[in-house]
Amino acid sequence: MFPLALCSVAVIAISVERFWTLNPNKIAPRNQLGDVWTQIQNNNMSSEQLKELRKSSPLGRVLAAGLTNSRHGREVMKDSIQEAASQVIHELERYLAILGTIAAVTPLLGLLGTVLGMIKVFAAIMLEGTGNAGVLAGGISQALLTTAAGLGVAIPAMISHRFFLRRLDALVITMEQDAVKLVDVLHNDRRVDLKQA
Repeated sequence: MFPLALCSVAVIAISVERFWTLNPNKIAPRNQLGDVWTQIQNNNMSSEQLKELRKSSPLGRVLAAGLTNSRHGREVMKDSIQEAASQVIHELERYLAILGTIAAVTPLLGLLGTVLGMIKVFAAIMLEGTGNAGVLAGGISQALLTTAAGLGVAIPAMISHRFFLRRLDALVITMEQDAVKLVDVLHNDRRVDLKQA
């Protein structure tokens, strides 16, 4: 039960931290691409502005990486965006593997507790015989309690893990779309109203 209690605390802590960190308004602010495009059109995109953009949000880091290399051609710009995006995504995935592992392991910990409890029940049968139903019932219920506790931790962990994976996928798609729009507009492949984007 002690490892299950630790796992439940970890699930709560990671879920709260990821909910706070994976806030769409912090990761990919809705108007950031339009603001960047306005600065580019007004020739206000200085190295200081790029530093501020890089620090502003993960999407800002991706856009700043592309803008820094935009003069070197479309392919170099795309490569620098992909490299920055890989680093950003890696940081955003932090603790999700732990959450998935807890979701997979806690039912097994519960089952292990049940097996150990049943071993104790059979040891009690060997010592006292089957005449004392109270001892047997208490031992069996105690053994099954660990399985219930394992499932009680695993189910919320699995739900939380899936929820944050889905949120991360949506954020990655948003950042990818904004980066592609910026590349296309800067290299005149298509006309996009970035203020509306």
